[in-house]
Amino acid sequence: MNRKFEFKVQQDVLDLGVKIKGVRIHDIDNTVYSSALDDYIDVHVKRLLENNSLESLKKNQVIQGFYELHKEVGIPKRKNLPASENLLKNLLKKQKFHKINPLVDLYNLISMDTKLALGAHDLDKTEGNITLRLTQGNENYIPLGSEETKEVKAGIYSYIDDANDIICFSEIRQVDKTKVTNESKDIFFIVQGNKETSDKYVKDIAKELIIVVTYYLGGTGEIL
Repeated sequence: MNRKFEFKVQQDVLDLGVKIKGVRIHDIDNTVYSSALDDYIDVHVKRLLENNSLESLKKNQVIQGFYELHKEVGIPKRKNLPASENLLKNLLKKQKFHKINPLVDLYNLISMDTKLALGAHDLDKTEGNITLRLTQGNENYIPLGSEETKEVKAGIYSYIDDANDIICFSEIRQVDKTKVTNESKDIFFIVQGNKETSDKYVKDIAKELIIVVTYYLGGTGEIL
């Protein structure tokens, strides 16, 4: 039985120009790379390498829109690349796609393709509801790959559960607590844009995410 939970968004965050759709997909099987999924990944990686360059990323309006959002809340540019740009830069530099697990690979490809910020969180590891709100400075935050709590200043839009744990800092950095593994079944996704993206575009990509994930990994999805 999947637990009930709500995804809430604070008006102050929307006023910044954040465009957001939450998605829930449950009962997925994240253990197997089918030959069809491998083909999907290969085709999309080839297309991404053909259609993007380090130069084109600098001019991309959606990516620049994330920098504008960061500037508005005081997130420094250094070491805080928008999620899609960070993924694409790694792909272009290495000319190779680093696989993590089927679900993470799928949403990373969609993020690179659309330039939106996508993230996924294992709902079995979250407490209560999830709220996209401005931080107050007293939240718990242990970034992915770290074991130490990091101090967070007030006023940064972030995704926070009812235990006051940040599960995603801005749309930049996820956390170890809710990372998706092969065992994950019940997933909360963020699909986030900015002033450069329409609400319709974000909603359309949320729908695409559900179609793609459920096609390759099964399960049932809904936009929250």
